[in-house]
Amino acid sequence: MPRSTELSSADARRIAIAAQGFSAERPAAVTRRHVCALAERLGAIQIDSVNVVARSHYLPPFARFGAYRHATLEDAAWGKKPDLFEYWGHAACLMPVALQPLLRWRMAQAEHRTVWGGRDLDRDFRKYAEGILKKIAARGPVTGGDFADEKREAGWWNWSKGKQALEWLFYAGHITTRTRRNFERVYDLTERVLPEAIVDAPTPSTEDAHRDLLRIAARAMGVATEHDLRDYFRMPVAETRTRLAELVEEGALRKVSVEGWDKPAFLDPAAKRPRRGAAGALLSPFDSLIWFRARTERLFGTRVKLEIYTPAADRQHGYYVLPFLHDDAIAARVDLKSDRHAGVLRVQAAHLEPGAPRAETIDALTSELRAMSVWLGLNGVAVARRGDIATSLARALR
Repeated sequence: MPRSTELSSADARRIAIAAQGFSAERPAAVTRRHVCALAERLGAIQIDSVNVVARSHYLPPFARFGAYRHATLEDAAWGKKPDLFEYWGHAACLMPVALQPLLRWRMAQAEHRTVWGGRDLDRDFRKYAEGILKKIAARGPVTGGDFADEKREAGWWNWSKGKQALEWLFYAGHITTRTRRNFERVYDLTERVLPEAIVDAPTPSTEDAHRDLLRIAARAMGVATEHDLRDYFRMPVAETRTRLAELVEEGALRKVSVEGWDKPAFLDPAAKRPRRGAAGALLSPFDSLIWFRARTERLFGTRVKLEIYTPAADRQHGYYVLPFLHDDAIAARVDLKSDRHAGVLRVQAAHLEPGAPRAETIDALTSELRAMSVWLGLNGVAVARRGDIATSLARALR
């Protein structure tokens, strides 16, 4: 890559798209190895409970690979020999087990907090949580539902005290997710879930852990500002600034300017700059390419907003909207719903982005919607007549 200190906005977009794994050819058959390699490339795959289309963690592999078996991801995350584990990365995420030691500084912070989620982590609460930990050690995995008969308390999503204690023990690293049942976490001791080599691995210094997490974030984004890099794993401000200066000094990152960006950027020296972007990909609202909305707007010139919590009358694009990435642009947005009762993927609205090529976008979007319908085990795609390309899209899908 040239040693230029300035990148065009188009170069920055293509670097970012390639860093996220969209420019590679899709494999003929997706294996666990592909899913784990993607998790390693991204560093984190966000988990979310919304199941309008499919739960969010299933969507990033589909966006990059096309159809694959849900069980492939599930086995990697919650099988007998997991390669992924759950923890707070960007948010609740699946991450490679090798990252667990790099997040122990966050677990240590949780251990020593005095307040969390509006609750005082006082002696009584810690004694109660310790009792739950001993029960898990003696009796085996538990769920929040095992404490359903307890009185619910204000805050913390109206959880019972037992569920609050489990979540704090999870945050502090004492327990982790062994599996999920109907999306509910099943908690077990961390040392009984993660590989022995990971459990026994030395804990790096906080400074080393921060540097490594920033390297991973930079590789996953290709080119990014300080704020972008800090947001990826929700890193502290002052420490991030110091660690980035060190990474630049050692040559692990290059400081560059990007056309149209008002802040300096950091470039992964190994980042690829392909000539094309993505052939076509439907993005979860929680996909790591777009999860930091300020960066999304800077890269693509479009504002992506999750409108689930917006009153229906005020929604611009719909309830659960997936941006459609085509080449190096967000070319359209579709409000999707898996209607499992009727057996169809419903396009409840379809909008073309300003400047996107209409015919080319509709053709690529049609192909991806058909593929998604098959992947979800549905029998076709039904399009409602809302949005400026809905009628054309419905015609193309006949």
